[in-house]
Amino acid sequence: MGIRRKWLGLAAVVGLFLGTGCASSSQEAKERLAVLEAEGEAMDTVLDSVEERLLGNQAMLLRWQELGRRHQEVTQLHCESSDPHMVAMMKHYKKQEDRARQIRRRRGGVAAVDTSVLTSGKVPVGNN
Repeated sequence: MGIRRKWLGLAAVVGLFLGTGCASSSQEAKERLAVLEAEGEAMDTVLDSVEERLLGNQAMLLRWQELGRRHQEVTQLHCESSDPHMVAMMKHYKKQEDRARQIRRRRGGVAAVDTSVLTSGKVPVGNN
């Protein structure tokens, strides 16, 4: 029975110790706990704003990547559709240059005849 008395005595001492308030937290510990909880809430708020900004930046990055991909597709489509148009324009300009060259040749021959007439010393007669 000696061991049982030891345990009862130990239990009584621990109960008395806890009952007197020695095991309860002090005012400083409570204040420190309140400060730590306030800091924790402030950190949560800051982290929430950082997370929100990061998610916003990620969404913006994805949007820019999508716009870049679309721009690439539109540029490729434009190049494919503009090539035949440019070839047709070049043919048209070549045709216009050929016509202008033919007109200059015709006028050039007529101008040569007119200059020989005017240089022959005759004065053109006009309707005055």
